[in-house]
Amino acid sequence: MTRILIPSGALGLGYDQTALDRGVAARPDLIAIDGGSTDSGPSYLGRGLSKYTRAGTKAEWAGLIRARQAAGCPLVIGTAGTCGTDSTVDWLVDITREILAEEGLTATIATLKCEQDPAQIARTTLTALPGAPDIDADTIADCTHIVALAGAEQIMAALDTGADIIIAGRTTDTAIIAALPLQRGDHAGAVWHGAKVGECGALCATNPQSGVLLLDTDADGFTVTPLADGACATPHTVSAHMLYENSDPFILHEPGGYLDVTDATYTAIDDRSVRVTGAEWHIADAYTVKLEGARIAGYQTVALVTIRDPHYVANAAAWCDDILQKHAAKVTARMGPQDYDCQLRIIGQTATLGALDHSPAPASEVGVLAIVTAADQTTAHDIAKLLNPYLLHHPLTRDEEQPTFAFPFSPPEIDKGAAYAFVLHHVMTLKDPMDAFRLEVLA
Repeated sequence: MTRILIPSGALGLGYDQTALDRGVAARPDLIAIDGGSTDSGPSYLGRGLSKYTRAGTKAEWAGLIRARQAAGCPLVIGTAGTCGTDSTVDWLVDITREILAEEGLTATIATLKCEQDPAQIARTTLTALPGAPDIDADTIADCTHIVALAGAEQIMAALDTGADIIIAGRTTDTAIIAALPLQRGDHAGAVWHGAKVGECGALCATNPQSGVLLLDTDADGFTVTPLADGACATPHTVSAHMLYENSDPFILHEPGGYLDVTDATYTAIDDRSVRVTGAEWHIADAYTVKLEGARIAGYQTVALVTIRDPHYVANAAAWCDDILQKHAAKVTARMGPQDYDCQLRIIGQTATLGALDHSPAPASEVGVLAIVTAADQTTAHDIAKLLNPYLLHHPLTRDEEQPTFAFPFSPPEIDKGAAYAFVLHHVMTLKDPMDAFRLEVLA
């Protein structure tokens, strides 16, 4: 049996210290935590930065380093610094060394770096996944950062170094949990299924914000136990997690194969824990890793206006459409033909789903968010300024009195800087799982 302690869904979300102490007392074989995600958009990968503050990250990471010391087992983090670039791995290494010095501790650190050279990837044969955008070599070469998602094999190689702390770049969420149990010969289907269920900590429990989870894998299946007070796993909460961030509730693809949980059985073994058996792991014919890349899509200026007049709230969509038409004409007249994009998103009606929202709720007030994207910041700013008078005073019809709406900020135009876009949803085939990755043990 292999016991994995998972403190939370991601470093930066916080964890229940009492529950973490319970997990340490249970003598885990490894502590594993995810460090990032693409959930917050492409900017973090594009810039190679973490979404979390250094101070906040340091405080949580210090607690896990102390937990590792008490448990006497390895501590592994995947997708370090939100995006898993080389720069964010180095960022967390620096924090780790600082903590060790302040705590008077010693530990061996191994890093697994996953960043790829855009010029080289532009010359590599890639396979598009369903829904992938159209790309060409120039688009790939324009990426500011490209990472390959490491799987269990690369984490196994890092564990083989004997390091106390492993800081990995971009990994699949499951890889850092699955690696050690697979190394130790636990049932492959159970390992991957358990890793999927446990990837976000107690999100698979009745108290999803409580964080800490204990995962036991063995030769037949796995058992999942949330450790915070009032948090319980049930067959429903555990089985439902296959739907989380997964297009197929029965199949999960990973580097080197796929998991099939069609025949899985979920059984409550007490009022807190669930036992799962029946999942199967299928080895693929080729070893592939997914790539993520981000490039600058333009530069943005944003503005926000709030509207409370019931007449304009009720007709906000028509008001925005008329503004966009008149604004486009003014841009051409004042600045000449421009390659830009201007959006007006109605906050309180359809800002989230846009045209896909077929039942917007009535509101007493709405906000209209203007987003102007152009090839450079100066152009975006100037185009947004031409929008300003419309957002402040534009009437729905010529016969109406001139209205005045509210800008929350002065000036209302806020230069947002570079806007990034994801451009890769592709896999590349490796002859050896380590071909795209760099493993180093630090002195």
